[in-house]
Amino acid sequence: MSSSLSDTTFLHQVNMADVMNVGVNLEAFSQAINAIQALRSSVTRVFDSLKDGMKNKETLEGTEKAFITEFQDNLQSVNRDLNELERLSGLVGRPSESHPLHNSGLLSLDPVQDKTPLYSQLLQAYKWSNKLQYHAGLASNLLNQQSLKRSANQMGASAKRRPKVQPSTLVPHPQYVDDVITRIGRMFPDMSIELFRPNGTSAVLLVSLGKVLKAIVVMRSLFIDRTIVRGFNENIYSEDGKLDIWGKSQYQVFQKVTDHATTALLHYQLPQMPDVVVRSFMTWLRSYIKLFQSPCQRCGRFLQDGLPPTWRDFRTLEAFHDTCRM
Repeated sequence: MSSSLSDTTFLHQVNMADVMNVGVNLEAFSQAINAIQALRSSVTRVFDSLKDGMKNKETLEGTEKAFITEFQDNLQSVNRDLNELERLSGLVGRPSESHPLHNSGLLSLDPVQDKTPLYSQLLQAYKWSNKLQYHAGLASNLLNQQSLKRSANQMGASAKRRPKVQPSTLVPHPQYVDDVITRIGRMFPDMSIELFRPNGTSAVLLVSLGKVLKAIVVMRSLFIDRTIVRGFNENIYSEDGKLDIWGKSQYQVFQKVTDHATTALLHYQLPQMPDVVVRSFMTWLRSYIKLFQSPCQRCGRFLQDGLPPTWRDFRTLEAFHDTCRM
């Protein structure tokens, strides 16, 4: 109990010191706080009196008169405490003009805050700047701990003794890539995946999602390089009979899905576990199985500007129109 009282006293002293810096009457400020507490107590008594009413009275005679008298006394107490608070508020004083943000602090005096919220935006930007500086310092410490510390001396005799370590985790065996794609295909029976290797070991996936769309996923080892989405009935082959990995769809809806797929590739990034990235991206792509059947979760409509909800949330896989997701 004594420690809590000491902490409260310390915080009160700190707050008083802060108030002193801006030119406020400390004694009036303390009395105003006590007046606020008294006002809250008197208001509470008014509502308690209204809540109890006359149910606790033994006889009906004089009950109404006693209730009115008690209610009037409580209201007079509220009026008295309110007048005292107004009197003390005039004695507290006004803050000095030395704003913490110097001249930019004058923006807070704008009477129309809704139209020109410059001061609140400036404070928000200042807070984010401090947070950015804090996280940048943490990142710098982590990078310094994991620095390679290469020099000309270390690249001499020590480089000869130390054998080179091949980055096997970055370039997995093609058979391992085939196994990962096969397991993903077994997870989703309504999505067929065909694997091609037209240029050596790099894989190209032809993903058919029901009778809705076809997607060409160009991979570099187990990393997805790019994705092209076309309609189910569109031609996916070029004139020489190879998969067309560059042409866009002729339909605007599938062009939108292609743009969203590119955004998804930037979202699902985990270089240490590329198979998890591929599985997560395929799970997200499979959510388009009901591209033309799912309404927007924001507006509830199936079409907006002639297009269905083409955006799928990366976490919940819910459907949204491109403008409704903002």
